[in-house]
Amino acid sequence: MNLMILAAGAEAPANKFGFVEAMKEGGPVAWTILAVMIIMSVGSFYILFTKLFEQNKIMKQYKAVQTGFWRAGSLREGATKLEKDSAWRQLADDAVKAQDEHGKMTDSLESHDYMHGSMQRSEDSINAVLAGGLPFLASVGATAPFIGLLGTVIGIYRALINIGIAGSASIDKVAGPVGEALIMTAIGLVVAVPAVLSFNWLQSRNRRIAELLNSFSTDILAYINSNGAVKPVVHAAPAAKPAAKPATATKA
Repeated sequence: MNLMILAAGAEAPANKFGFVEAMKEGGPVAWTILAVMIIMSVGSFYILFTKLFEQNKIMKQYKAVQTGFWRAGSLREGATKLEKDSAWRQLADDAVKAQDEHGKMTDSLESHDYMHGSMQRSEDSINAVLAGGLPFLASVGATAPFIGLLGTVIGIYRALINIGIAGSASIDKVAGPVGEALIMTAIGLVVAVPAVLSFNWLQSRNRRIAELLNSFSTDILAYINSNGAVKPVVHAAPAAKPAAKPATATKA
């Protein structure tokens, strides 16, 4: 009975090999590396969600180009049907501006090159905005494992020092530094992998948007150079299904 009371009253042994204990073992260097990793991870996810929202908005606005823009009687009228401060509105406005300046060119070849160059500059500026932040993701994906490796090297170095001081490679002397080293490696991979995947995914979506922008720009140039005779085929919107008539009650 006395043994049971003593066992119940005894405190559980403290865990000396947890995450916080391993970070304390690493000292200021480990905490600094962890802070850098947290900043890189937060920045990566912020860029991922903001760029994803921006891309989805552009793709959603593209529906207005397909439905309303090409149904208008002129480029000016079509531009008013697009959402303000959108990529498609910027291309349309730049096309209208280039069309206004088209008559000032004395050489027809030079005028065509000028209009094509104006549209290309507009596309490049939009693509540059879409690519903003992606270099940060690429940098995180490339450097995070090496920053974690720095913490790993420091942890192994501490373990070797403890072995040299103790004169033996006992587990209690090397568990803390080795645990810190493994944690730094894991954190580096956890930060780098999402950044690399996000970078590749956003890049592929940007390429798709760039293709749509280039197609839209080409259609506008064809429309201008043909005086409105050449433009994409606009398919009619599917008609809404008529509402079902309520069933009439049958007489007994």
